[in-house]
Amino acid sequence: MAITAAMVKELRDSTGAGMMDAKRALTETDGDMEAAVDWLRTKGLAKAAKKADRVAAEGLVGVAVANGVGVAVEVNSETDFVAKNADFQKMVSTIAQAALGAADLEALKLTAVGGQDVATLVTEAIAVIGENMALRRMVRVDGDVVVSYVHNAAATDMGKIGVLVALKGSDAGIGKQIAMHIAATSPLSLDEASLDPAVLERERSVQTQKALEENAQAAKPKPEAVIQNNIIPGRMKKFLEEMTLLNQKFVINPDITVAEAARQAGVEILSFARIEVGEGLEKKEEDFAAEVAKVAQG
Repeated sequence: MAITAAMVKELRDSTGAGMMDAKRALTETDGDMEAAVDWLRTKGLAKAAKKADRVAAEGLVGVAVANGVGVAVEVNSETDFVAKNADFQKMVSTIAQAALGAADLEALKLTAVGGQDVATLVTEAIAVIGENMALRRMVRVDGDVVVSYVHNAAATDMGKIGVLVALKGSDAGIGKQIAMHIAATSPLSLDEASLDPAVLERERSVQTQKALEENAQAAKPKPEAVIQNNIIPGRMKKFLEEMTLLNQKFVINPDITVAEAARQAGVEILSFARIEVGEGLEKKEEDFAAEVAKVAQG
């Protein structure tokens, strides 16, 4: 397929690679963005992305916590101007509170608020505010204690990033610190056991290819057994330390892991959720209005 300047820019923005390297990666992978990222990484030209980091949306994440339940909802808008609108923010807050009684996104859309369901609330807001918008995601966590945190807050309990942490125990202070840590580091999962096997396999494939290519170019190549039994396992261990919450170095005190920080505080981290506005919407700016409309239609 034809490699466009926009594709090269997107790859450069997400990996930090040079222009020619990004173009070659896209050429080698026939324009497949994820494969191009992996190609760059096997060449040592890009770092691992924690997630699909291309954020191309506006809106807000609203959070609410009550009685051991925490919820976060993402409501998208076409422009940041609307995200700053008081009526839009009031709607996000109303939806977040309604989500406390809903099991999932579809149930939330049918939840009654003020004599109408949430889906109708959004539809009417579109007519009043004059811009397309969509209730895109909802997450829920449960625990003895649930702590919420919003980053880049636009108003109380809403911002560009929303985090929920469910704890077994009673120390909400450490929970707030862990929530802030999650906002900053964006872990993929709680631990290795809960990490998507496909993510592990993809990383192992990248590290294997990279190690083999490096070894082939080395002045004194290492035996393949050393690569398979030492180098690759070592790199996978580092990956897990960087991408799983319990194994990450605690931002508040990098001398210990998050697991150790929780243990010292006498709590157990049961689960967490992190939502960032626009996460996973890899659309060009000029196409975003259409993307919001598509989400709004279900």
